[in-house]
Amino acid sequence: MAIDAHQHYWDPARGDYEWLTPELKLLYRPFGPADLKPLRERAGIERTVLVQAAPTLDETRYLLDVARHEPSIAGVVGWVPLLLPTAPALIEALAHEPKFKGVRPMLQDLPDDSWIANPDLAPAIEALIAHDLTFDALIYARHVEHFDTFATRFPALRIVVDHGAKPPIRYGRASYAGWADAITRLAALPNVQCKLSGLVTEASLGWTEDSLRPYVEHLLKSFGPARLMWGSDWPVLDLNGDYLLWHSVATTLLASLSDDEREAVFGGNATAFYRL
Repeated sequence: MAIDAHQHYWDPARGDYEWLTPELKLLYRPFGPADLKPLRERAGIERTVLVQAAPTLDETRYLLDVARHEPSIAGVVGWVPLLLPTAPALIEALAHEPKFKGVRPMLQDLPDDSWIANPDLAPAIEALIAHDLTFDALIYARHVEHFDTFATRFPALRIVVDHGAKPPIRYGRASYAGWADAITRLAALPNVQCKLSGLVTEASLGWTEDSLRPYVEHLLKSFGPARLMWGSDWPVLDLNGDYLLWHSVATTLLASLSDDEREAVFGGNATAFYRL
């Protein structure tokens, strides 16, 4: 089954998307399953993983409500206040929702890059492990040292790095080495996988397959086809591309893989990781 491992639905009128302002005209409107359906179907994508875009429990509950009425949503990655004493109980309650598959703190937006290494996260993370849930890591290369501490501390936690750790593609090869080294370090962590998503957003306007090729090749070399999963990051993707183009380009850039390996990247790995 072909799966988009990373996409979003939202409604700005809900009022808890601090990053989603009217200045982002292309994105500042409701996006729901009916908007994605024709794109999904043309790309041959059967189901998706719906990922949080606001750091609130209200949004997590909103996404779960959308998922209850939408068969194409295979799983939801929500948000939980992981440092609060109530976090384990909240996680236990959410775990009863069949489509709740994990959490994502919005690490890229936090002022403290070392937040992820805070030992006080332990009760919440242990609750994720106990309920067989996952952790999406929205990080940059600069987070890797602290993230290494976190991932090593919880070897039983299934972790996926979103958007290839957001490589600085638009800044050219001069910025490549630092990101590449970070990816190599992340890939050395056995409980960490990576999403082949979000690269288009990090590229310059007018990007081409060749713009993305070095980054896709390094992700593939580092994680291998068994630990990569394709995602669209739609509708954020629309800021610098479109769903069908990114799906086509990713397919081309992975053309050297066997049929089984491509099927893993475009669905099998996400199914196994998220227990879909």
